[in-house]
Amino acid sequence: MPSLPPISERDVALAERAPPVGAFDAPVEDAHRPILFETLLRLGDDSLILGQRLSEHCGHAASVEVDLSIANIALDLVGQATYFLDLAGKAEGAGRDGDALAFRRDVLDFRNCLLVEQPNGDFARIVVRQFFFSTWQHLLLGRLAGSTFAPIAEIAAKAVKEVAYHRELAGEWVIRLGDGTEESRQRTIDGIDWTARFLPELFEMDESAGKAAGAGFGVDVASFRDEYDAAIAAVLGEAGLPLPPAQRPILGGRRGHHSEHLGHLLAVMQFLPRTYPDAKW
Repeated sequence: MPSLPPISERDVALAERAPPVGAFDAPVEDAHRPILFETLLRLGDDSLILGQRLSEHCGHAASVEVDLSIANIALDLVGQATYFLDLAGKAEGAGRDGDALAFRRDVLDFRNCLLVEQPNGDFARIVVRQFFFSTWQHLLLGRLAGSTFAPIAEIAAKAVKEVAYHRELAGEWVIRLGDGTEESRQRTIDGIDWTARFLPELFEMDESAGKAAGAGFGVDVASFRDEYDAAIAAVLGEAGLPLPPAQRPILGGRRGHHSEHLGHLLAVMQFLPRTYPDAKW
């Protein structure tokens, strides 16, 4: 077992502090709507795009158990995306719901981080990507559960318990692969090398993120970078794997500047709703 916290007392306490179900119509100051909309897009798009990526692997895992584990993580992420994007539509006030934001936006309008849109690669790369992202998302949601905007706090307080499992499962596999055969170890190292360049973007505090944190409904992601690095180092150390190499940060996803991979992903994900726009699902 990796040295990862399961659902902690802190997680439980945050969940108990969450606002009651039905708080999704909380009032929003008009001045805050654009930045709230941007914040919710980032949260929703991260989960949506990674959920779609993981769903591509369904049926390709080495065993039924692993296949179901990955599929369940994908379902959790898509569920989170549904809540965040529906809420983003309400914040925008333009009549768009979560489905419209997911299926009717063009690639330049997506605000997910670059890490989640990267192609799956082999199983080791999938595991490493999930470990890096879920560790970050777990720390983020734990803090967002204290958001001053009640709907965000409610979603985060529930989702943090799901993501604790995602983080633990991915961490277990990193250790298992890193401490396995020479091939599994090398493939895991290759996965670390591939994804490391996208990690700094997770902690980027641009103007939009700064305003969200200042307003109280977002958080300063840079504030938990040290905790994140320590958590990553603990698991990689247990696996006997090297730390992610220092690389030049690759940024832009939060501002709609994506890799070519996102366009291909959206072409598949959005095909049916765009081809049959009047269909009811």
